[in-house]
Amino acid sequence: MCGRYSLTAELTELAERFGFAAGELAVQPRFNVAPSQPALTVISAGKNAKAPVPANRAGFMRWGLIPSWAKDAAIGNRLINARAETLAEKPSFRRALERRRCLVLADGFYEWQKVGRKGLPFRITLASGEPFGLAGLWERWQSPSGETVNSCAIITTAANRLLAPIHHRMPVILPPHLETAWLDPDVSDTALLGSMLAPYPAEGMQFYPVSPLVNSTAHDSPDCITPIPAITALLPE
Repeated sequence: MCGRYSLTAELTELAERFGFAAGELAVQPRFNVAPSQPALTVISAGKNAKAPVPANRAGFMRWGLIPSWAKDAAIGNRLINARAETLAEKPSFRRALERRRCLVLADGFYEWQKVGRKGLPFRITLASGEPFGLAGLWERWQSPSGETVNSCAIITTAANRLLAPIHHRMPVILPPHLETAWLDPDVSDTALLGSMLAPYPAEGMQFYPVSPLVNSTAHDSPDCITPIPAITALLPE
């Protein structure tokens, strides 16, 4: 599962890394992004874009996928994650897998390890500390009142050997060499797409304990990503 993440990188760094034009996009550092909140995503600009470069387009989507056929946006609260193993089978995700794939930009995510009756929060990043793209799906939904909502879900897979002691699932971090194919709307082979959704190599990742402040969506400050002694995270809040 992936229920919280961070994105603190500068917009110029993100634009260069993920091949999109910053334009008038405004991005503030986020230390504790939660479901139903705006998630910075990247999609393909399409083959018919006027300029071949940049190849991608960035914007914000609501985290929690609302299928186009949904009667109520509340379904998105249950669809923040999509299991890689069953994407092609689930009505909520099947069409998006074939046609509407995205990257959800992050530079860390959180998982909680069960310790007694408490959950010990960890922040997990690449060993390099660089931002990365989480494999995602997106949909465009129109409410009964006519409002258009773009929403997304983060794809998860089995945890690698580094993270397995913390949690049995992890979000799919796409290696840079797979990002173009993942975003390409002309790629619709679900077997090929499924082969991209593997656990990121353990040797390329790291983690450290963080404050239980991250447990609450009310907290979105640098304190959420500051390393602390593990015992401190277990103290009463």
